[in-house]
Amino acid sequence: MWTLSIAVGAVVAVAVLGAAAWGITAADWNWIPAWVTEYVWWVPGLYALYAVAKTAIAPRWRYRVHRWEITADMMYTRTGWISRAWQLVPVSRIQTVDHTQGWMERMFRVATLEVQTASHAGSSTIEGLDADEARRISEDLAVRASELRDDAT
Repeated sequence: MWTLSIAVGAVVAVAVLGAAAWGITAADWNWIPAWVTEYVWWVPGLYALYAVAKTAIAPRWRYRVHRWEITADMMYTRTGWISRAWQLVPVSRIQTVDHTQGWMERMFRVATLEVQTASHAGSSTIEGLDADEARRISEDLAVRASELRDDAT
């Protein structure tokens, strides 16, 4: 899903850049410097090379570094490519558990689980879960959060 998502975005971006390059070369505008019209096709070409590399590398790298675990009283997530971020969310502090699916996620039968607390750090997100597993985890976390909630505000 991550590969297709990046590829779709890249195709749209290359199409827009190509249309802009065609518009610049087709128009007879005297105010555009000659070097711009001469090299304008380099922009979509170089972006296409970048997009191919990103499409090949980013999803695999993301899969290797993003991790999550849910225990009886804690939820752990790890994200980040170069600098890593670990987030620990006590189940007793969970306020809402959201289970969402975008159109592409529905195509691949995966979902996103977002756990929110009152913390300034915001929410913890797990993407790419099996849809049934995400629904089960969200229901389980909601039940455990209500059972473990203490009086702290």
